[in-house]
Order: sequence, then structure tokens, then C-alpha cells
Amino acid sequence: MMAQWIPSLTTPDLLWLVFAVFLSGIVRGFSGFGTALVYVPLAGLVLPPVWVVLTIIVFDLIGPLPLVPESLRRARLGDLGMLSLGLLVGVPIGVVLLAAVDPTVFRWGTSVMALVLLVVLVSGWRYARYLSKPGVAGVGAVGGILGGLAGVPGPPVILLYMSGPGRAAEVRATVNLYLLSFDFIICVAFAVFGMLALEPIAIGVVLIAPYMLACWLGAKLFDPEKERTFRLVAYALIGLSALYGMPLHD
Repeated sequence: MMAQWIPSLTTPDLLWLVFAVFLSGIVRGFSGFGTALVYVPLAGLVLPPVWVVLTIIVFDLIGPLPLVPESLRRARLGDLGMLSLGLLVGVPIGVVLLAAVDPTVFRWGTSVMALVLLVVLVSGWRYARYLSKPGVAGVGAVGGILGGLAGVPGPPVILLYMSGPGRAAEVRATVNLYLLSFDFIICVAFAVFGMLALEPIAIGVVLIAPYMLACWLGAKLFDPEKERTFRLVAYALIGLSALYGMPLHD
């Protein structure tokens, strides 16, 4: 039945995607970010770039919804509005670029992007103040371009908050809602540019259940009093996924 519904996807490939989405869901539920940073390099091993982004749009629209009520209570909602404004500008640019990207370049780009972010965060670089509203909107625009191009809208925003003065619970909530906003905006962009396709949508639907379960489990693991653990676990999983997603063994 599955082979008839998704004819181009083998059972091992589907199991690999379930593993990738489950791991990314654990990270997302635990840290509030990391879905794309974990899923995209791994999914890029078995899916073309546009399909990778489209599958993540589908399951990431639904999976994090149980996290929304808590996130709304803790997030910096003013920043969220400016980030979303930036997304409206950046996402269409990224989607246009995605249509022309080579799969190998896509995999290298997403993996290297995740590792660069990881190096900056682990280095301990911090700044003491929050950005101005235009600055926050600019970060959202850059995230929109990266998200439209590679399905990874998080790096600029993660760097903004995890290198700043915000506490873990606030960071987790704000980034979680930003990523959900991205999912809605890029879904509209894909529809406008005629890039929606039945097969990757079907794959995304199949991945919703394991992703929701993983998000729930990850949220249960989160303890706002253990910021060091919060950061180290997220860093480790992002780094391992980025390294494995590199096309070194092709």
C-alpha cells in the first residue's frame, strides 16, 4: 500500500526519514529549534532538495502545535512580529533560488551552515543587548532566504537568541513560534510558485505522527533550570546530523 501511495520511495528510505524526523522532533521539543538543522542534512541523503523542504513544511506545520500554548506565554511576542515581517520578504527570494539548486550543493550547503552556526555557539560568543526592531526584522529576512533556499530558517535567529541575554525558556518559546510562522509563510510561497507536489506532501503526512510524538517527548525532557544541558544536547545532535549529511561517501 505504501509503495503505491509513494511509488518512488523505498521502505529503507522511508524508515530512514522516520528516524530523521523522530530525532529532529526530539531536538525541537527539547530546545524549541533544530528541526531543519537535524532533518534536512539527513533527509537530503534520500530526497531531492525541493522534496526535502516540502516534506518538512507538511510535518512541521502540525507537529509542534502542542507546544504553542506554552510558547505564547513565554515568548518575546514583539520580536516574533518583526521576525515574521522579515520572513515575508526573505522567503520568496529563497524559494526562487531553491528551484535551481543542485542536490549535492544543497547537501553541502545545509551541512556547512549547521556546522558554522554550531562553531559560533560553542565558541561562547555572546552579546549583551537585544537588537533593535529593524535589526530583528533583518535577521528574520535572512532566515527567510535560508529557509526558502534550504529549509533551514533557524540559524540567524538561533544565533540571535542563544548568543544573547535571554534565558533558555524565553529563547525556546520565541524560536519555536518563529519557526511555525515560517512554515505557514513558505507553504503559501510554494503554492504561489507552483512547487507543491503530491508525493512529497504524502511523505510529509506519513511523518507527522512520529514527529508529533518526538516533539512531545522532547518537551517532557526540557528543564528550564538546566540551561547548560539544554544547550549541550541541542549542539551535539545538530553537529552529528550535519556531519552525517555531508556527501563525503557518495
